[in-house]
Amino acid sequence: MAYYLTLFYPPSRTGKRIGQYFTAAQVSAAVVGLVSAGFQKMDGLGGLVGFQWMFLLYGLVGILVGFSLLWWLPDRPLPPGEVPIHTGYLKWIPRSRPALTGEDARIHYEDLTRVYRRRSWNMVDILRVLIDWRLWPLVLMYFGVVGVGIGVQNYATVIIRAANSELTGVQLSLLSAPIWIMDLIAILLVTPFSDRFHHHRALFFSVPVCIQIGGLLLTTYGRSAWPRYGGLLMVGFGLGPTVPITMSWTNQVFQRRHGEVGVAAASALVSGLGNLGSILTTYALFTGWVSDGAPGPKKYRKSTLVMVGILCLSILSSVVMTLLLKWVGNGPAAKQVSSRSSTSDGEGVIIDGAAKRELQERGLGRLWWRK
Repeated sequence: MAYYLTLFYPPSRTGKRIGQYFTAAQVSAAVVGLVSAGFQKMDGLGGLVGFQWMFLLYGLVGILVGFSLLWWLPDRPLPPGEVPIHTGYLKWIPRSRPALTGEDARIHYEDLTRVYRRRSWNMVDILRVLIDWRLWPLVLMYFGVVGVGIGVQNYATVIIRAANSELTGVQLSLLSAPIWIMDLIAILLVTPFSDRFHHHRALFFSVPVCIQIGGLLLTTYGRSAWPRYGGLLMVGFGLGPTVPITMSWTNQVFQRRHGEVGVAAASALVSGLGNLGSILTTYALFTGWVSDGAPGPKKYRKSTLVMVGILCLSILSSVVMTLLLKWVGNGPAAKQVSSRSSTSDGEGVIIDGAAKRELQERGLGRLWWRK
């Protein structure tokens, strides 16, 4: 989805859009916490346990939405006046309506010419992305924040129960929902400003990560149940903008350096390899760390401190990325081609109107209170 959005928006403006897309995950996590309380009341209905009903219904919705996307989402934009030709099995799939028509399509074509000139690629292009050092700090950034996010999502009720063992299953489910509501609020607040100051992605990434660290420490060392629960709310708030900012920074770096192929490959690698962090927090921490689950005030302390450690790795990676970009630069790996050039397709990275504007930050200009 991060790559798909670059077909319609410049990379410097994808942070807010990716964030809006990721709000679906936060709404889902919050809703699961609320509706799971109801599913627990369905135990025994039809011979199924409550969570089995939840899996069946969620799976059914996912399948239906997945098929609907074949004609719900628009295809990549085409030059004004050009009609897509569908052959083979594609001709049996209903065509989606174009995202842009008329004057909007013409302006988009002039502003994002790079999208309309497909560049041929091969495995050598993928190898160039793999050996580009810029990929690996982004992977480590994603590794830390996603690992903590999945860990908290999987074990939120376990952590809350450790703070207050008297809570019922329904109460635990209800208390987990606000964590993801805080996550959603942070996405909507922070990601638009990260786009307006897109040369400072590391700052907009690191500050929320520090909030997560503070929340984990409060959850670990808080002296009573509610302050420890407040720490989880801080973790949710800090987590929100970090993944969208990481993905938009990936778009920003690799679009300029490797073009469309670089964005697609780097987005897949960052999200794919970065998700290894969720394996660590899911299977190695909390219930997977037997000695750390011993009853007492220090229960799960080691697991939360490990998550603090991988968050520190994410911050360090963002700082290293920023410094190296300043020292080494982020020039195109291929030669630059003007959007008005007659050069044939596939001969360089196209510098169009949007790419030129991305050299400058928008800042706080043209906001509603400054008009």
